[in-house]
Amino acid sequence: MQKNVVVAVDAMGGDNAPDAILAGVVDALAAYPNLEVKLCGLADVVEPFAAEHERCEAVACTQVIEMDEHPAQAFKAKPDSSIVVGCRLVKDGEADAFYSAGSTGACFTAGTMVIRRLKGVSRPALCTNVPCPSKTVVMCDVGANADCKPEYLVQFAQMASMYAELLMNVANPQVRLLNIGEEETKGSTFAQEAHALLKAEVPNFAGNCEGRDILAGTCDVVVTDGFTGNVALKTIEGVGSMLFGEIKRLFMASTKTKMAAAVLKPGFKELKDSVDPDTFGAAPILGLRGPVFIGHGSSSPLAVKNSLGLAVRSVEADLTGKISSALAEQAATSKGEA
Repeated sequence: MQKNVVVAVDAMGGDNAPDAILAGVVDALAAYPNLEVKLCGLADVVEPFAAEHERCEAVACTQVIEMDEHPAQAFKAKPDSSIVVGCRLVKDGEADAFYSAGSTGACFTAGTMVIRRLKGVSRPALCTNVPCPSKTVVMCDVGANADCKPEYLVQFAQMASMYAELLMNVANPQVRLLNIGEEETKGSTFAQEAHALLKAEVPNFAGNCEGRDILAGTCDVVVTDGFTGNVALKTIEGVGSMLFGEIKRLFMASTKTKMAAAVLKPGFKELKDSVDPDTFGAAPILGLRGPVFIGHGSSSPLAVKNSLGLAVRSVEADLTGKISSALAEQAATSKGEA
C-alpha cells in the first residue's frame, strides 16, 4: 500500500496568494492520490478551504511574512508566520516536506534555522531546473549563497547530482563548473580552485562549461556560486520571456502573419511549455534535514500543482536521506585518503 506524503503548504506566499496557491492545491490533491496537505495561513483563508477538501488540514497562523521584508528580521519577529510554522511542522515530523511561493530569503532562513542542515553540510544550496527545450539541466546554486568558498561547490555538485538522478531521471549525471572558458586555467582564482577540488573529489566532474552551453544541453548539472547562478538563471528567463513576447507581436502584426500563427500555434505552444518554469515546479533547498521547495513569487496554479508533485516524489525517493548518505560516504573516503 502506497504511503501518504504530507506536505506543509504556505497558503499566504507569493504574488498571487492565496488564490493561486489554493487552486494549485486543489489540482495537486486530484493528481496525487497519496498527497496530504497541511495548509498554513490565516484562519479565514485556510479553515474554510480545508473544510471543503479531503486530505487537507488547516494549520491556522496569525502572521504573514511579506515579500519585501528582511528575511532574518522577519523570521525573528514573526514566529507564527505561515513560513516558520510550515518549517516547524517538518522539523517536528508532522509533515514530510514544505512548499512556499513566498520570500526566498525567509524560506531559506526558516529552513536553515528550524529544520537545520544535514550533518556535514557547509551551506545548503538552492537548486533548479533550467528552462531548456532539449533536456533536463540542473543548476546549483542559484541564489542561496552569494559568497562561496571553493569547497562549497563540491557539496553543491554532490547534492545536485543526487537530485538530478533521483528526481529528474538523469543516469550518471555529468557535472560542469560554470566559467568563462572551457580550459581549467580559465576564470578567477575562485573558479580555478573550485575546478581543482571538483576534479579531485567529484567522480562525475566533466570540466568547465560556459553560459552558452547551458541551453545547448551539453550539461547535466551546472555548479556555481549563488550570485553567478542567480544572474545566469534570471538572464535565461528574461531572454525567453522577451523572445516569446516578440514572436507574438510579430505574428499579430497583420492578417497574413495571424494566419501563419494559427498554423504554427501547436508547435510554439509545445516549445513554450518546454521552457516554462511552471512546468518544472519549485526549486529545492538541498542540504536540509527535510525537503523545502521554493516556488516563483508569480507561481500559477500549474506551478503549485507541479511543485507539490515534486515534493511528493522527493519524499518517495528519500532524496534527503540519500544526500546525507552520499555526503557521509564522500567524507569517509576523503578522510581515508588523507
